[in-house]
Amino acid sequence: MSYRDLEIFEIAHKLVIDIHITSLNKLPRFEMYEEGRQIRRSSKSVKSNIVEGYGRRRYKQEFIKFLTYAIASNDETIDHLVNLFETKSLSDRDLYMDYNERLDKLGKKLNLFIQSVEKNHLSAK
Repeated sequence: MSYRDLEIFEIAHKLVIDIHITSLNKLPRFEMYEEGRQIRRSSKSVKSNIVEGYGRRRYKQEFIKFLTYAIASNDETIDHLVNLFETKSLSDRDLYMDYNERLDKLGKKLNLFIQSVEKNHLSAK
């Protein structure tokens, strides 16, 4: 199995691509280097921490640590999204709601995945 087979990775990857494209095409030009840059970085961090954690999956606490970082980056991404919407830099309400729902779903799935690792990790047996 590969990290690419994880549902959390698939969701995070799709969000990275969509957020990247949106930040370059739907935000005001000045936001490309401000909040747009921050939301691109935090969304990429979610995916990267899933990948790095998976690479350390042999070590339960390391795995959990990086999955926890992924949750924190996901929360940061939500915060940047809210900032963009509330400042009207992102004016498309449907797009905002879509991203918000997907990020919320990813956060819940990350939490469930951590619970599964805590309960079922090989070193715990």
